[in-house]
Amino acid sequence: MNLHEYQGKEILASFGVRIQRGIVAHNAQEAVAAAKQLTEETGTGWHVIKAQVHAGGRGKGGGVKLAKNLNEVEEIAGSIIGMNLVTPQTSAEGKKVHQVLVAEDVYYPGESETSEFYVSVLLNRATGRNMIMYSTEGGMDIEEVAEKTPHLIYTEEIDPSTGLLAFQARKIAFNLGLSGLAFKEMTKFVASLYKAYVESDSSMFEINPVLKTSDNKIMAVDAKVSIDDNALYRRKQYAEMRDLREENPIEVEAGALGLNYVDLDGNVGCMVNGAGLAMATMDLIKQAGGEPANFLDVGGTADAARVEAAFKIILKDPAVKAILINIFGGIVRCDRVAQGVIDAYKNMGTINVPIIVRLQGTNADIAKELIDNSGLDVQSAVEFQEAADKVKAVLA
Repeated sequence: MNLHEYQGKEILASFGVRIQRGIVAHNAQEAVAAAKQLTEETGTGWHVIKAQVHAGGRGKGGGVKLAKNLNEVEEIAGSIIGMNLVTPQTSAEGKKVHQVLVAEDVYYPGESETSEFYVSVLLNRATGRNMIMYSTEGGMDIEEVAEKTPHLIYTEEIDPSTGLLAFQARKIAFNLGLSGLAFKEMTKFVASLYKAYVESDSSMFEINPVLKTSDNKIMAVDAKVSIDDNALYRRKQYAEMRDLREENPIEVEAGALGLNYVDLDGNVGCMVNGAGLAMATMDLIKQAGGEPANFLDVGGTADAARVEAAFKIILKDPAVKAILINIFGGIVRCDRVAQGVIDAYKNMGTINVPIIVRLQGTNADIAKELIDNSGLDVQSAVEFQEAADKVKAVLA
C-alpha cells in the first residue's frame, strides 16, 4: 500500500526523524491558512506547494512549486489542485490532484552550503536481508544515477539477528562525506529511519532528497513509503491512510470481492486458481501470440457467483479480446467449476468475447462434457497446447 508524502512524513516524525514540516490543504483557501500557520510555527517566509499523488517526478510535471508570498500560495495551490498531473511515472492521462502539501522552505542561507542525498531502506530479495541504499546524488532520478554513475550508489546490508549497528550508521555518514554536527545528525537520522521502516512493516522507505541544511541539520524533504499489505491487519493506524482514489478502480473492486487481481496491458483476460498456475497461464498466452490483460486468481472456491464476479471484472477492460479460464481441480471439482461458468454465462446474458475453458483434475472429463453440451459460445480444452492453439485462433 503506497502512501502520500505527507503520510510518510507523519510516520517518520513519529519515530524521531526530522522532517520538512507541512500542512495538507484541499483548496486554495486552506493552502493560504496553512501557509500562515507554518509561518507562525516555523518562521518560514517562503512555502513549497507539493501535489499529493502516488507518483514520482512531480516537479517535472509542474506539481512542485515555490511560493514567495501568500498571493502566490493561493495562485499556485489553486492551479495544482484539480489538475491532471503527468509525470514520468504516470500514464499519459496523468493523475488528478485532490490535495497539496504546503511545506516550509528549508533551503535558507546559513553558515554552510546545503547538500542533498538519497537514502532508502528496502528488502534485498537476493539475500533475504534489509538494506540501506544511499548516494551523494540526492534530488535526482536514482535510476539515472545507477545507469550513468553506479559507483556513486552505496548499499549497507543489515543482519536480521543484530539489526542496524552503530558502526554501519557511521559508515553511511562517512561515505556521504559528512563531518562534525552533520555527521552526528546523519547517524541519528539513519538509525531512526531504519527503525521506522522495520516497526511500520514497510516494504520500502525512499527519501529523496535527504537534506543537510545550511546549519547542518539532517531532514527528510520528501518521503515515498510503501507498507506491506500483508501486515496491515496489525497496523490498522496505517491501513486507515489508504487513498483508494490513487489506485486502479478495477483492482479496488476486485479486492472488495475477494479476488486477487492485477491489471495489465494485454488483450487476453485470465481466470485461474492459484498464483503459480496464473503465471503459467500468462506464459501460455504469450506463447499463443497474445498479451495477458490481467492476473486474476479466483482461489479454491470457483463457484458460479465467484466466476460471475470474475467475468464482470475482466470485461470492464475494453482491451480484452478473449478470455482464458484455466482451472486445476484439486480442492475444487472441475465439474462444479464448469457448472459455475455455465451459470455465470447465462446470468450475464451475452458475452461478446470468445471464452476458452481448460479444466484439469478431478472430474475433468465430466466438466468438458458439460461445457461442450451447454449450447453456449464457450470452447473447452484439455491440454495446455490445445488451449494455446484456441487462444491463437480466436485472436486471429
